Amino acid sequence: MSISSHLDSLQRKHGALEAEIADVSASPMPDQMRVNALKVKKLHLKEQIEKIKSSQADETKH
Repeated sequence: MSISSHLDSLQRKHGALEAEIADVSASPMPDQMRVNALKVKKLHLKEQIEKIKSSQADETKH
């Protein structure tokens, strides 16, 4: 898997988690434990995305 396709995959997963968080939060009595767990997963994906983007930016500078 190329870096760009891996990055695309992570971004799609991040977007899917964002949508799932919105869906769960929109319910009359949202499960806060589930929302928090989803937010942690989303943050982890964001960190991975930023790490890849940063390494790509570093490669273009050299």
